[in-house]
Amino acid sequence: MAKYILALDQGTTSSRAILFGPDMAVLNIQQEELAQHFPKDGWVEHDPAEILATTISTATNVLSAINLDPTNIAAIGITNQRETTVVWDKKSGKPIYNAIVWQDRRTADICARLKDEGAEEIIKTKTGLLLDPYFSASKISWILDNVSGARKRARAGELLFGTSDRGLIWNLTGGKVHATDATNASRTSIYNIHAGCWDEELLKIFNVPAAMLPTVKDCAADFGATDASIFGVAIPILGVAGDQQAATVGQACFKPGMMKSTYGTGCFMVLNTGDKPVLSNNRLLTTIAYQIGGKATYALEGSIFIAGAAVQWMRDGLGIIDNAAQSEHFAEMADDAQSVYLVPAFTGLGAPHWDANARGAIYGITRATGPYEIARAALQSVGYQTRDLMEAMKKDYSTLGEIILRVDGGMTASNWTMQFLADIIECQVDRPRVLEATALGAAYLAGMNAGVYSGMDEFAKSWGGEKRFEPLMVGDQRERLYSGWKKAIGRTIG
Repeated sequence: MAKYILALDQGTTSSRAILFGPDMAVLNIQQEELAQHFPKDGWVEHDPAEILATTISTATNVLSAINLDPTNIAAIGITNQRETTVVWDKKSGKPIYNAIVWQDRRTADICARLKDEGAEEIIKTKTGLLLDPYFSASKISWILDNVSGARKRARAGELLFGTSDRGLIWNLTGGKVHATDATNASRTSIYNIHAGCWDEELLKIFNVPAAMLPTVKDCAADFGATDASIFGVAIPILGVAGDQQAATVGQACFKPGMMKSTYGTGCFMVLNTGDKPVLSNNRLLTTIAYQIGGKATYALEGSIFIAGAAVQWMRDGLGIIDNAAQSEHFAEMADDAQSVYLVPAFTGLGAPHWDANARGAIYGITRATGPYEIARAALQSVGYQTRDLMEAMKKDYSTLGEIILRVDGGMTASNWTMQFLADIIECQVDRPRVLEATALGAAYLAGMNAGVYSGMDEFAKSWGGEKRFEPLMVGDQRERLYSGWKKAIGRTIG
C-alpha cells in the first residue's frame, strides 16, 4: 500500500513541495521563489503560469531528491494563498489576466462604493468578512470589468474563477475538476458560511456570474486525480485547505479556545470557536477553520498583511541585509536607547484597523539610526501587530482562558523575534517540532482521507513543541513600548 503523502504548499512568495512519511515526518522539501509584480501603487500580481510551473517543478524535484517512485504516493494535499484571484478560459485553461494577489488594493474604490450603498452589513452577516479589497469577490468583478469581453463571456459560462488551489486542481486534473474546499470558499465574500453555499444575494452585490464558481467540498474529500502525464501515474488529491486553516489543522488546534499564529509573508492568527460562528465586534473575521464530514468548525481570524514581507523588503528593497537570518543579528546589535517604530503598511493595514489607503512609515529616526535599528523595528512590528490582534480576540471571545499561542512559519525560526513576541503579548509562545505546520495540515487531511494517518484525536496527542518562549519583559517596559506603537499606528492612519 502506498504510504507517502505529498503536500503542495502554494504560497505568496514561493511554491513548495513537502514529502511526508507514514509517521508524518518531513522527508524532503523543495522550494522555488515566485516573482512579485507591482504594476501600480497598491497593485500586486502573480503570473498564473509561473504558479503552476513552480508547483509541478517542486513536486517533481521532491520525488527525485529521494528517488521515490510516484506509485508510492498515497495522496496529495494542497494548501494555498487564499483570496488571490485567477479567471481563466474554460476550454483552453489559459488565464485572461494575471492573478490578483490577496495583498492587492486596486478595488478599494469598488469596496467604498458598496459601503456607501449599505452592503457591508449584509456581507458581514452572511460571510463573517468585512468589505475590503483583501477578499476575492471585488477582484473577480474588477477583472470582468477591465478585460475586454470578459463579463459577457463569464455570463455565457466560458470563464471560470478560482484562487490558487482551484487553478492547481483544474490544471493538475487536466481540466476535469473545478472544485474547492469550504475554507477557501469562505474567503471570497460570496459564500454563505452559515448555509454552506454560494449566496445569490452576494453574487448580485458583486456582479459575479454563478457559472464561474467551483463546487465546494469538505477539506478532506475527493478532488480528483492528477493527469498521468504529469507524474507518470494518476495520484489522488484528497485534501485541500487555505494556508491559515491548514496551519490550524497542522497545529492540532481542534478545541474551542485554541489559538495559532502563522508568520509568513503576512501574519494570521486563528482562534477555534467551535461549531458556532462568533461574529466580531472588533473588526476581526469570522471564518471556517475546517470542514470534515460535512460539519464546519468556525474560527475568529486576525489578518496582518505584512510580516515576513518586511524582512524581504529589507533584503530586496533596501539592501541592508543579505538574507532573512541576518535580521535577527541586526536586531540584537540595535541601540536600545532608540525608539524606532516601523509600521509596515506597504499595501494598507489589515485587522483590526482595515485601512486600505494607509502606507508604510518609520517613526523615531535620528542621525544615529541605521540598519540595526530599522531591522529591529521590522521584527518588533510583528509582535506589536500580533498584540493588536490578541487584544481584539480577548474582547470578542470573553471565555478565552489562559492563552498559549502556537506559532509556525518561516519567521518563527528567529529566537529573538519569538522572545519579543512572548514579551509584548505577555503569554507563552510554543514553537512546534514541525515548523511546516501549513504543509503538515494539508498532508494530514489528505493522509487521513487516504487511510494513511490516524484520526484527529490521535493526531492532536502526537503534536509536540520544540521550544517554549516565556514572557520575561517587565510590565512597565512592555506598556511603554506598546504605547509608542499605538501612537505610530494612529499617525499612520491619520
